Amino acid sequence: VPSILSTKQWYQRRVRGIRQLDTEEFSLHCFQTITGVKFFVIVDHKQMACEPLLHRIYELYTDYVLKNPFYLIDMPIRCELFDTNLKRVIEQIERASAYNSATLA
Repeated sequence: VPSILSTKQWYQRRVRGIRQLDTEEFSLHCFQTITGVKFFVIVDHKQMACEPLLHRIYELYTDYVLKNPFYLIDMPIRCELFDTNLKRVIEQIERASAYNSATLA
């Protein structure tokens, strides 16, 4: 009798490859979507946890890229709204990181 897998169970069994790689100089984090699209973030070791950032990038991708009627899967992402909002998210993280560094010093 075949078992019925939830989407999360199916995804967890299907996801392969790197999720995090730490070196002496940086950390590389990867988030893979159910459809196989991978998002990578390279950060300093002092940087916050990357899971929230990767999920936010995925949200931006689904909101601005996948909903674009002219975008085809596997095309390079060329979407001004995605780029603008991604820059905004990264700037917010950098400001928060600088604030936390200043308060700890």
